[in-house]
Amino acid sequence: MTSATAPTESAAADVASEGVVPAQAGPAEAEANIWVPGGESVSDEGTPEDAAPVSDLVAEDARAFGVYARTGGWAFALMVARSVRPGGQAVGETPKISARRFSELAGCSAERVMRYYKAWDKAADDGLVPHFEALTPGQDVELPDSDAWLTYYASRSIAVSPRGHAISAAAEAEGIRPTKALEVAENPTALRAAILADPGTAEAARKALMDRLEEDPALRTELVRDIVRTDDLKKAVAAEAKAGDRVEYVRQIAENGQIKTAAGQKIEAPRELREEAERHLSLIDELDDDEEAGEWAREAYDSVRELVTKTVESDPDLRVKERRAKFYNSLQKATKVFEELTLDDAEDDVYEDDMLKRLEDLQQAIASCISAIQAKVQ
Repeated sequence: MTSATAPTESAAADVASEGVVPAQAGPAEAEANIWVPGGESVSDEGTPEDAAPVSDLVAEDARAFGVYARTGGWAFALMVARSVRPGGQAVGETPKISARRFSELAGCSAERVMRYYKAWDKAADDGLVPHFEALTPGQDVELPDSDAWLTYYASRSIAVSPRGHAISAAAEAEGIRPTKALEVAENPTALRAAILADPGTAEAARKALMDRLEEDPALRTELVRDIVRTDDLKKAVAAEAKAGDRVEYVRQIAENGQIKTAAGQKIEAPRELREEAERHLSLIDELDDDEEAGEWAREAYDSVRELVTKTVESDPDLRVKERRAKFYNSLQKATKVFEELTLDDAEDDVYEDDMLKRLEDLQQAIASCISAIQAKVQ
């Protein structure tokens, strides 16, 4: 705690940056031998200038600067706390004035005054400073050190909103000062410029969006829509999905020892095939995050699929089962397509001669297929 007289209102108006606290002044001996205009230095031995009279205005500025250097924003918060009427007090009960009137006299916004007011109020609740009711205009009190100021002061209006509290909490969880995150949140155009210009910022933004997608369905939906509406992104997503499916196919063989054939059968993978899958998978897993896996996935998939085909063709019994499965799959697809045809709502002018011709050809093909199967079965 520092005992100090708060700087005058004119000194408060000279503070150029809201919420930015100058570094706390060090011991007097640390200021020795500081260069000053004229080539002279300030030392413990003193100079002829030390004996010269000092203007009252200069002395007041120096005292105000010292108070601010030691206490930071607390000095200005004290001005508000001892001069602004707290809620519940009516005009006439106290010489204090409203925050609006105080701001008019100070030449700033009432919102700025209220941020200092709220900072003092929070500190008073923690027992760090006296409550408003205990203060009178012009009264001096012990002020906390400047280091504690940013704990209570919200330099931006967003900080006192639910959104601001969420941003501040996230910033603290990441180990950064909330004021930094709040500044970015209040200036999305600056964030956009940084993302467009700097790959590192863009990468950080991408990772943050990915972390947020799980808890923000609305953002996930909008992001998917943006991708679908952008042809290049849509193609890139399709390519990545294809590469992912191929890697997963190889991984299943390497880790589970199972083959999924072209017809959908699942069989045990031979040792040679499993070793080949493991070799390709280890190469893919060793890729850096910024390396494209598409070409590696395609090579691994083609190599493994070739061995799968050889495995199936080298086993007569397995080869027959595979062909039977393929035929049955095709038959099911054809049956489903034909069942979807309907004549219930059709008008007479819908049909053309070509349609009838195609149906007749299909009928003949089915009849031939049935006859061939019957001949083999018999």
